[in-house]
Amino acid sequence: MTIHFLYVILYVIKYKKMITATISDFRKDIKHYFSKVTENFETLIIHRGKNSGVVVISLEEYNALRTTQHEMSSDRNIARLDSAIKKFKKGDSFSKELIDL
Repeated sequence: MTIHFLYVILYVIKYKKMITATISDFRKDIKHYFSKVTENFETLIIHRGKNSGVVVISLEEYNALRTTQHEMSSDRNIARLDSAIKKFKKGDSFSKELIDL
């Protein structure tokens, strides 16, 4: 795992809304919890005892994290993305009109 991917994880942890539940509460209202996760892109943490738990995220969010992990898997990709971010922050970027087909 690269340092950049860790920053993404830390960002998600810091700024993402999370909900927590005990395993008993989760069992009682599983549909409600799954709806919150999938419809509101919330992260659900299910506590299973001392220092044990499970994290539930939507499939869409999981795929986004996997894509980010893949993009950050090579030094070349990291350098390219860092360069693009620096250009954008300096205002050295451009926009184009998309052509409707």
